[in-house]
Amino acid sequence: MKTRTIKLIAVFIFGAGTIFAQDIPQSEVPSVVLNTFKKEFPKASDIEWEKKGEQYNVEFEIEWYKDYEAWFSADGKMVRYTEEISDSDLPKAVKDAIKKLYPDYRIDDVKKIVTDGVPTYKVEIEKGHEELDLIFSRDGKLI
Repeated sequence: MKTRTIKLIAVFIFGAGTIFAQDIPQSEVPSVVLNTFKKEFPKASDIEWEKKGEQYNVEFEIEWYKDYEAWFSADGKMVRYTEEISDSDLPKAVKDAIKKLYPDYRIDDVKKIVTDGVPTYKVEIEKGHEELDLIFSRDGKLI
């Protein structure tokens, strides 16, 4: 029993170490990536960088309560970004689609995802203990 417990602890410690192994200090982010990031998000704070494959991922905040995540290619191009928004910031077409398709559900969490300049909306809705994650285009089409 002790051996099994020790093995489980070792696996957990090793696994936790590999999860965080790709965190990188800002000094290791290419200047072209940093310049694009600073240009796009000049008011960013609480900045944390990771390298995932060939892309650079950054999580940050703007104005204490808005969480963002952005992805950049090694040549500095912003690939996509995600912004937490309130349901009041959803386009009317998306709200109408949710009311029509899921009338008994309430909106719990909303993220705006912009990929190559095209916004989509990830909406978590719930009814009781049931939760659904949905993605909509700006015009209210379920993707």
